[in-house]
Formats: sequence, structure tokens, C-alpha cells
Amino acid sequence: MSENAVNIAEVVIDGPERNLLNPEVMAAVAEGLTRANEDPAVTGIILTGAGEVFCGGLDLGGIRAGGDPVEYARSLAELLKLIPKLVKPVAAVVNGDAVASGGSIVAACDFAVILPDALVGSYEVGVNVWPMVAQVPMIKRLGPRNAMENIGSGDPFTAQRAFELGLVNAVAPASELRGVAEAWLTRAARGAGVYGGRPFFYEIDELPYDAALDLSLEKFAAQFREA
Repeated sequence: MSENAVNIAEVVIDGPERNLLNPEVMAAVAEGLTRANEDPAVTGIILTGAGEVFCGGLDLGGIRAGGDPVEYARSLAELLKLIPKLVKPVAAVVNGDAVASGGSIVAACDFAVILPDALVGSYEVGVNVWPMVAQVPMIKRLGPRNAMENIGSGDPFTAQRAFELGLVNAVAPASELRGVAEAWLTRAARGAGVYGGRPFFYEIDELPYDAALDLSLEKFAAQFREA
């Protein structure tokens, strides 16, 4: 993780081959996100991939070599649970393909900017696997109809299609990729310290309408009691 002049930290997915995810890689990403979130000097977090790929998904070769598939899936689920609970805003800088579980990580972030020629999304059904865990952030971010366009076909979205559907917020050339993310995080930092608003935003998304309004009223009142 590194930090720049505008207090944006960077966490890098750095795994074997195409930044494939094994429990150790996912633990390192989770640790980096947690450390950045807890650093009072950090106002936002960029999540990106090492080299020219964002993330190629779970390390199936590691599983075939004897890794416990449930441990891999559990590590992924824990990472995807962590991202919405952070107080600091998170931007995915999609510096290359983000496929399979890599696509789910992009979907879990607040904001995403992608290279024009990068692909993002699931391909698992094309190899006769259903993305049981990775589908969850995609469905949450896109809704079931748009998510099924990718998940059910096994064809990852082009950058342009991902932008049209709202999976990414911007498409930018390599020279502008990080700058676009930093500009958004600089603006989003204004809300990072506002009474835990970011994690509550995602908590609201999980609740039925009436329950969300009831809890929102409690949170609203608590701001004044604790001020």
C-alpha cells in the first residue's frame, strides 16, 4: 500500500499469473484495505491490480493442486463482505481484465474506472461452473436482469457495456485512469467521516423498504444525541 499527496491509499491485488486469488492473496488485500481504512490520514482507497491485469479470478490451479475449494470461496466471501463495511470510499482502477471473482470485486467497490479494451465480469458458465459467490455483488450492483446478461452467458462485459449498465462509472485511457479515480475519491472524501454514512448506505440496501426507513430514523436521531 502507498499513499499520495491527496491522502489516497493504494491497495494492489498481486497474485500468481493474472493476479489470481488464493487465500493468501485475498488476506493480503483485506489487510491492506483494513489498514488504509483505519489510517486517519487516508481519505480514500484505490484498489487495482499488479501489472497489466486487474484480477483473473480464483486460482483454480491452486485448487487442483490440493487447495481446499471451500477455503478459497470462504476467503472470497469474507473479502466481499469487508469492502462495504469500510468507512473510506473505495475506487477500483481496472487496469486490465477483471474477470470471474475479479469482476465481483469491481462490483463491490463504490466507484470503478476501466480501460477501454478491458473485460469485466463472469466467464464461469463457459467452463461449466456457476459463480455461486462471485455472482452476489454483480446482482446487487446491477439487478438480476442485467447481471444475468453476463452471468448466464459466461461472456464478460466489454468496458462500454459495463459502463452502460452501471458496473463501472467511467472508461478512460491508461494515462487518465488513476486521475479519474483520484478525482472521484477526492470528492467522495467529504462524506467519509459523516457519521458512518458509507457502511450504512450498504446496510440500507439489504433491508426491506419500511425497515430501512425505520432504521434510518434511528440513525438520524442518533447523530444529534451523540453530537
